[in-house]
Amino acid sequence: MGDSYKINNNDGIYFITITVIGWVDLFTRKEYRDIIIESLKYCQNNKGLVLYAYVIMSNHVHMMISVEEGFEAQNIVRDFKKFTSKEIIKRIKEIGESRR
Repeated sequence: MGDSYKINNNDGIYFITITVIGWVDLFTRKEYRDIIIESLKYCQNNKGLVLYAYVIMSNHVHMMISVEEGFEAQNIVRDFKKFTSKEIIKRIKEIGESRR
């Protein structure tokens, strides 16, 4: 997942795009999309994420988000990216991946 930008104001609604490094078509497999969806649900229930809309494309994810009071968007996005990337890498090693 690519370059990082800082979110300095937690009061706004943000359009965020998270990309796979090299624009690899990773999310064509349901099991990888499911990791994204479950992680979004977790962030909504436990980290103060307010999710207005999202779409999972073959190699990137678009989201419209804000955060509940007392939470920081930058931290939520960081944790989401860290967790999902580790889980997807773990799953790739478990099931094997034909595309390199």
